[in-house]
Amino acid sequence: NAMGTPIMLDVRCLEPPEPMERVLGALSTLGPDEQLLMIIDRQPRPLYRILQNNGYDYRETFKPEGIFEILIWQAR
Repeated sequence: NAMGTPIMLDVRCLEPPEPMERVLGALSTLGPDEQLLMIIDRQPRPLYRILQNNGYDYRETFKPEGIFEILIWQAR
């Protein structure tokens, strides 16, 4: 895996729509070989459709402490 350490974006405790605004802002600066790791305390379902419509892939991991880690990268 040639990709380096993902850019961390912790949006826990933020009220909607701020997490969505922050992740979309961060994605606009993401390079083709960079990844964004979003940490959030609920499942960001509306985000998944936006990612798919804009050429991003993602992987969701649910952690036992009740957080979701969403790894996002540009689809090839």
